[in-house]
Amino acid sequence: MGMWATFRCIVRRDLTLAIRRKSDVFTTLFFFVIVVSLFPLGIGPESDTLRTIAPGVVWVAALLASMLSMERLFANDYDDGSLEQMLLTPQPPSVLVFGKICAHWLVSGLPIVLMAPLLGLQYDMALDALGVLVVTLLLGTPVLSLVGAIGAALTLGLRGGGVLLSLIVLPLCIPVLIFGAGAVEASTSGLGAQSHVAMLGAIFVLALCFSPISAVAALRISIE
Repeated sequence: MGMWATFRCIVRRDLTLAIRRKSDVFTTLFFFVIVVSLFPLGIGPESDTLRTIAPGVVWVAALLASMLSMERLFANDYDDGSLEQMLLTPQPPSVLVFGKICAHWLVSGLPIVLMAPLLGLQYDMALDALGVLVVTLLLGTPVLSLVGAIGAALTLGLRGGGVLLSLIVLPLCIPVLIFGAGAVEASTSGLGAQSHVAMLGAIFVLALCFSPISAVAALRISIE
C-alpha cells in the first residue's frame, strides 16, 4: 500500500469512528457556540464594543474548544493497542500521524471555521472582517491540531494528562491567537491584514513540516 493510500485509509478510519461517537464531535462545536454566544449577552448591545472584542473572543473560544478533543487524538488507539500496530507498519509513521491530525481537524476544526461567520454576526462584524476571520481560522485551526498532536503524544497514558496537555499546548498556540485576532482587528481598522495572514501562513507551514515528525518521536517515548 502506498503512502497516499495509507493516509486516506487512516483519515477514513478516524472519520468513521468519529461519526460513531457523535457526542464527542458535538461537544466541541457546542462549547465553541456557547462561549462565543454568551459574551454579547453579558457585555450588552453596544456595537462598537462588540466589534472590538469579537476577534479575541472567537479565537480564544476556538483554542479552548480544540483542547477538549485533543486528549482523545491518540488515547483510544493507545488503549486498544492499535497505535502500537500502526507504528510497526512499513509505512512512515509520520504519514499515519498526519492522517490522524487531518481527521481531527476535519472533525473539530472545520466545523468551527464554518460556524464562525454566523456567530460573528452577533458582534455586528463587517463582511470584510468576517472574510478575514474565516481565512485566519482556515490557517490557524490546523496549527492548533498540529501543535496539539505533539502535546497529546507527550501526555499519552499519563494520569491527569488533560491538564498537562493544556499547560504544554496553550503557550505554544499564543502566536496563532495573536496573529489570528490581530488580522481581523487590522482589517476592521483599515490597516490591512496581509502581514498577519502571512505570519499565520508561515506558522502553518512550519508546523506542517515539523509537527508530525515530532509527534512520532513523542509517541515512541510514551509507548516505551
